[in-house]
Amino acid sequence: MGLIAETLPDVDNNRIALLGISMGGILAPRAAAFEHRLAALIAVDGLYDLGQTSVRNIPGTREEAERLLRAQSAPELDAALEQIMAKDPIARWAINHGMYVMGVDTPRAFNASYLDYTLAGGIAERIQCPTLVCDAEEDMFFKGQPEQLYDHLTCPKTLMVLTAEEGAGAHCHPGAMRLTQARIYGWLDDTLKATA
Repeated sequence: MGLIAETLPDVDNNRIALLGISMGGILAPRAAAFEHRLAALIAVDGLYDLGQTSVRNIPGTREEAERLLRAQSAPELDAALEQIMAKDPIARWAINHGMYVMGVDTPRAFNASYLDYTLAGGIAERIQCPTLVCDAEEDMFFKGQPEQLYDHLTCPKTLMVLTAEEGAGAHCHPGAMRLTQARIYGWLDDTLKATA
C-alpha cells in the first residue's frame, strides 16, 4: 500500500516527511520504522516506551507492575490510582484524557494500554530516514524519553531541546509554538535540501 500523499498532485514523493505530536511522538517513529519511503521524521516530543510511564510509580519490577496492570482484578492498585487522581489535578486530567483516547473505562486499563506502545526490541533502530527528536526541558509526562529514542536511533538524527526560558519547556511546547515550528521547519528545510 502506498503513502496517500503520493497520490496528491504537486507532492514531491521524494520529500514526504512524517510529524508526530505528543503520543504521535511514538506512533510516527513506529510507522517510520516500517515505512522506508519517508524523507524525514519529526517526533514532538520523542517517546521510546510509554509503558515506562505506566509502571514508574508501581513498586516492584516492571514485570510485576505489568502483571498487576493487566490483571483481571487489582483492587489495591485501582484504589491507589483513584487516590492519585483525587489529589493531583494534572494526573486526573491525564488519566481521564488517556481513558478517552484509548477507549477504556478505568485508570488501570488506561495504564495497561500504554504497555503495548514501545520502540524497544530493535524497532527504533529500523528507522532509516533523518529524524528530528524534540524534547521539552521541563516535560512533566515523559521526561527522559526523547533522549532514549535518540540514543536508540541509528539513522541520521538530531536532538532539539526547547527550554523553559524560551517559553517552550512544557510537553509539546504550547508556550512557544511559533518558535518550535520555526525550528522544526528550519531543520526540515536543511534536511530535505541535503537529500534533494
